[in-house]
Amino acid sequence: MGTLVIGCGNLLRGDDAAGPVLIRRMSDRGLPEGVRCVDGGTAGMDVAFQMRGFEHVIVVDACTSGSEPGAVFEVRGSEVENLPPLTGITMHSFRWDHAIALGRRLLKDEYPANVTAYLIEGETFEVGEGLSPAVDRAVDQLVDRLFERLGARPAEAGS
Repeated sequence: MGTLVIGCGNLLRGDDAAGPVLIRRMSDRGLPEGVRCVDGGTAGMDVAFQMRGFEHVIVVDACTSGSEPGAVFEVRGSEVENLPPLTGITMHSFRWDHAIALGRRLLKDEYPANVTAYLIEGETFEVGEGLSPAVDRAVDQLVDRLFERLGARPAEAGS
């Protein structure tokens, strides 16, 4: 199988919605052949199983590192796939890096050859808020970047 893009986050909590919003925007443009998008929502453990059998997986999530809102970070899956065994993790504290590490352990030979995470620095995570302007712009820029990387032209401005 080809490439899977998974958007993680909570649509009801401001910039935490960056991943699912990115998935919607990519789907609205029309996906290149061999690319599938999935809204991973807040079910981090399910993300590990979604990766099964794909050659390339891209995980997109919001982050809070203290950087400028809208900053985008690229992390290779190989940097986090060998985290120590997960202990004391709850459904609410299960993150993108845990999903990658769990996927590596569970999927073995069916684990993707290439996993990349894109993290977008959030500004607000308040319940009921939409994306902040900086994160909204970053999501659009990352959509363009992913379409270019996946061999498809980004949509024309204003179309």
